[in-house]
Amino acid sequence: MTRKLFWEDPYLSKIETTIKTIDGHRVTVDRTILYPFSGGQERDHGTIGNREVTDVFQQGRELMYVLQNTTGLRVGDILPMHIDWERRYALMRLHFAAELVLEVTLRSCPAIEKIGAHISPDKARIDFLWKENLNARLPGIQTEVNRLIEEDHTILSEYSNVENEQRVWEVPGFARVACGGTHLKRTGEIGRIRLRRDNIGRGKERIEILLDEAFSPRNR
Repeated sequence: MTRKLFWEDPYLSKIETTIKTIDGHRVTVDRTILYPFSGGQERDHGTIGNREVTDVFQQGRELMYVLQNTTGLRVGDILPMHIDWERRYALMRLHFAAELVLEVTLRSCPAIEKIGAHISPDKARIDFLWKENLNARLPGIQTEVNRLIEEDHTILSEYSNVENEQRVWEVPGFARVACGGTHLKRTGEIGRIRLRRDNIGRGKERIEILLDEAFSPRNR
């Protein structure tokens, strides 16, 4: 099984990895920093041996990487793996912003139900089942999340079950939540956020989350 270094150290942007199997354009490696699409978070962009990774998918607990070109590759080759760090860091910031928004929203609206989420490098969104208009609640949610960010809390990330690869994040004193994403070290790295509401119809509400780039995040 691939060693998933994106959990052990999500700040790694390059490593060396060994090719384990080759099947057409698909390869497996012994260790990786290249995160797949999971939990609504978009996959990393990157390369293996200077070959573009065009897709990543999970087969059981193994990660399969689809390369643009596998010509000349051999099992056992040791190759550099790089990720687009700017993209990854934007995903990490928006992912954890969404985690905070979700927790604060669930506490503000106890009957609300999350039904979907998507994290891209430009914005995040969370979809809910909720018959009311969320506009009146957004300012309070935004203020509370920005307070948590400004307080620059430590974010702990660990296995809750190693054998089943189940992960959790925790902000001590605030929340402990099951999540297999790539997480920041501190809430202050997010920078300030802005929220906007979108009504997607039939008793569904969407909160969109954007980073306010006028405010720089804390150093990691």
